[in-house]
Amino acid sequence: MLSYDFKWSILWTEPYGSWMLEGIWVTIRLGLICWFIALFLGTLIGTLRVTPWKPFRLFATAYTELFRDIPLLVQLFFWYFAAPRILPHSWEMYLYREIPNSEFWIVVIGLSLYTSSRVAEHIRAGMQSISDDQYNAALSTGFTQFQTYRYVIIPYAIRLVIPPLTTECLTVFKNTSLAMTVAVLETTFMSQQIEAYTFHGIEATTGACVVYMVITMIVVMIMGLIEKGLAVPGLITRR
Repeated sequence: MLSYDFKWSILWTEPYGSWMLEGIWVTIRLGLICWFIALFLGTLIGTLRVTPWKPFRLFATAYTELFRDIPLLVQLFFWYFAAPRILPHSWEMYLYREIPNSEFWIVVIGLSLYTSSRVAEHIRAGMQSISDDQYNAALSTGFTQFQTYRYVIIPYAIRLVIPPLTTECLTVFKNTSLAMTVAVLETTFMSQQIEAYTFHGIEATTGACVVYMVITMIVVMIMGLIEKGLAVPGLITRR
């Protein structure tokens, strides 16, 4: 016999059910915002890494190595605790007092930059897998280098790297759990709050696990549909 008294109803009993729903909404919103920013920045940085202009390549390489090599938790601590201290005092006060949910947007900055550096590496790998013949063929049609990258190379590379991008998208949503360390009221934070008030840690933590499982399964399904719709004929795709 277990001495633990299970009470799963706390997950939908007020006010704990509302807490969990609020945390889920913050998790989804944070994950989506960070993913779209990271996808845009990552595509840009990944493209710069393979351009023929050396200053752009050096900048993109430095960006990638800086944000990819430092653990995400350390970066969140830097943006939350350290970065505001180097701002003018009036700006620092404005950040903490005038901007609603400033900690949320600080996590957006940290998580987006970290993820974009990882996305950039996938984009770079996808572009480098494209043969020079395709690049030269695009130029021979009269495209400029900018047009070649915009209309040919980048769209083709993104199609090739959708599977690893799916993994990065999943990682974004899972990494939102670290936002609790800087007081963002997301799913993990709320589950710990429920545990603190009810002493039912198993139910609260299990509820959080189920939430992340459902979110990531939905992401996998959506990315799978995108991969199937954008599949390049003649290449191996997921069935």
